[in-house]
Amino acid sequence: MNRSTALLTDRYELTMLDAALRDGTAARHCVFELFARRLPGGRRFGVVAGTGRLLSLVRDFRFEEDELRYLRDERVVDAATVAFLEDYRFTGSITGYREGELYFPGSPILTVEGTFAEAVILETLALSVLNHDSAVATAAARMSIAAGDRPLAEMGSRRAGEASAVAAARAAFITGFDATSNLEAGRTWGVPTMGTAAHAWTLLHDSEEGAFRAQIDALGVDTTLLVDTYDIRHGVETAVRVAGTGLGGVRIDSGDLPVVVAEVRAQLDALGATSTRITVTSDLDEFAIAALAASPVDAYGVGTSVVTGSGSPTAGMVYKLVARKDHDGSWVGVEKASADKVSKGGRKAAFRTLEHGTATRELIAVSDGFEAVHTAADHPGSRPLQAPLVVAGDIDTAFEGPAGVVAAREHHARVREELPAPALALSRSDPAIPTVYVDAPATGR
Repeated sequence: MNRSTALLTDRYELTMLDAALRDGTAARHCVFELFARRLPGGRRFGVVAGTGRLLSLVRDFRFEEDELRYLRDERVVDAATVAFLEDYRFTGSITGYREGELYFPGSPILTVEGTFAEAVILETLALSVLNHDSAVATAAARMSIAAGDRPLAEMGSRRAGEASAVAAARAAFITGFDATSNLEAGRTWGVPTMGTAAHAWTLLHDSEEGAFRAQIDALGVDTTLLVDTYDIRHGVETAVRVAGTGLGGVRIDSGDLPVVVAEVRAQLDALGATSTRITVTSDLDEFAIAALAASPVDAYGVGTSVVTGSGSPTAGMVYKLVARKDHDGSWVGVEKASADKVSKGGRKAAFRTLEHGTATRELIAVSDGFEAVHTAADHPGSRPLQAPLVVAGDIDTAFEGPAGVVAAREHHARVREELPAPALALSRSDPAIPTVYVDAPATGR
């Protein structure tokens, strides 16, 4: 199977490369930056996700014979560019925010350094991955905050493209979900999987009681029975009668949930099933979860809302050239000045200022050159936000695979503790902390 990711890109990336090879600018050393100008949906913070996936995709960014044949047949680029792409390997460097890290407007989430030819053609791939995964991760983090200590399961595979569903399950796990229904996410990324039965199981059988008995026979009394196919009250009574008071759980997928959950809890307790858990799964989002905070819910299952970013399906990130070497070899910062689409030129070093463990600022030091970039020593009371992901073409494998997912999940849990209390609110507002720019001493080389 061809694993190349090279054509997961927009045509204009290659036409720019084609023209740059013609006019001699392809070899110019450049710095590209991936960032978000604003947070979508009036959210107070964003969460970086997809980094580990992106690194693996960059490794597979190779133009094999099938890709080269397509470019030749469609005359996308000329013969010289095809020859260049035949040997393409990214040999530059990538630094960025760790997966699971929080970000704010202007945060230099990813910095890609290399020749123009090497770096420009990674734009579409980087944005495809980080825009999708970060949107899901941010929505999932808000749901996790709303859920508190109650477990969350991701169940949205049927509401997304097949590859996006796997990526969404991964991103949701990083930011606080406990499991997914998607088996590929379990196999590829090590996300715990869960699931018992849908309404079709009950409808298959001649009676609800028959369906429950068969499920318990197969999965044991600790299973969760779906009790709202017909009448919820009758379903709960049947479930306890069949399974006994040791029934593991019931699931509710419809109705006025605060009212229904309270009634089901009272009914279970009256029947002696005081330890039977209640899971709700009816079109939940962070607001619905928050509305159930005072209800006797034990766990949540979220589908459509989490895999679509809960109303913000993209993080709105962009990938811009921010510095390049001039014709004389000196570094120059470059920036876009278009209305409402301004970018900040120069290479960035990013820090989060903390007071008593609480984040107060996103501090970004800007320089045209390389040697004068600020370090943590320049900003006491702050922690550096960027980590080397790729050095001279070598990918740090610690960020990849299931181990990378676990590390991202742990990192997110730590840094979320830094958020100021207002950041935990779900209402629309300004970012929880301001982004502040400072200039680093300029230097050229």
